[in-house]
Amino acid sequence: MNIQGLSANNQDYTALPQSKLFPLVVALTALLAPLPCHALDPEPRRWSHLPIDENYLTLALAKTNADIYFNPTLLLEDVEQHLDTQAVQYVRTFEWMNKSSRIELLQGYQSAKWAGRLDGIEASTAREGASDTFVRMAMNLYGAPPLRGEAFREYRASTTSETIVGVALNARLPTGHYQKDRLLNLGQNRFVLRPQLGLVHSRRQWSVEFTGEIALHGKNDEFIRFNSLEQKPLYILHTHLVYSFSAGRWASISLGYDYGGENRVNGIVQDDMQENIGWKLSYAHPLTPTLGLKASYLGSRTQRETGLDSKTFALSVSFTW
Repeated sequence: MNIQGLSANNQDYTALPQSKLFPLVVALTALLAPLPCHALDPEPRRWSHLPIDENYLTLALAKTNADIYFNPTLLLEDVEQHLDTQAVQYVRTFEWMNKSSRIELLQGYQSAKWAGRLDGIEASTAREGASDTFVRMAMNLYGAPPLRGEAFREYRASTTSETIVGVALNARLPTGHYQKDRLLNLGQNRFVLRPQLGLVHSRRQWSVEFTGEIALHGKNDEFIRFNSLEQKPLYILHTHLVYSFSAGRWASISLGYDYGGENRVNGIVQDDMQENIGWKLSYAHPLTPTLGLKASYLGSRTQRETGLDSKTFALSVSFTW
């Protein structure tokens, strides 16, 4: 049975009383946020030393499958999510305040389907459209001097041990596909700011990376028509172990953890604290000096009785000029 606005048995669940609607709505919003917009995506080499005045264009494909667990009182069982994502990312490196800096733009297009049993009846719904837009501004405060061309290559060849400290601000813009009368959407219809602090220590071919983030969510005043959705900060930690075989060829193991993000609907606390762990395996291989491929696998598991367990396979190609 197809459902619009999550309806089954000819029932429109947007018309339920608040006592039943809000737990359902918040659970769906918290658990079904599509990837790659998922907060717990431990991405390695985000603080790597890059030559300035260069451009990087990445085209990516990702396929996500997730099992979703709800409070039994919501009568939602065996819920699965299937998501296909196509994304493009542009990165520009430059010198700012005598520091190596970069700006990143990410835009995705997604096709999502959710299926399960609602009060014992099979139900499904689908969405397709643009994801929210992501903009990230980063600066390396310590280490990784701003260099270009031959000076950069000489520095990298002569450096066997290095420590880098960086800061960044990642902004999620409310540009994605959003219908205010629907429970499930690809966009969030709100701003999200994520200040980040990163630390990298490299010795010969090995690198260890740490990143801490806080996700600060804006208010959505068009949440299921005219309700107000607010969310407490979500705290995120990532760590990565990276091994570089040669220039552009590397492999990594990543771990992530997030905690917090409790929701409020019209000022009412929903008691839906999030806690998740995630892991990622990545491998990058250069095809030419300016063209490379990367494959990755991302898994996540909820540490609560409600939440989602997900698996994502991704493949990307990057161009440099």
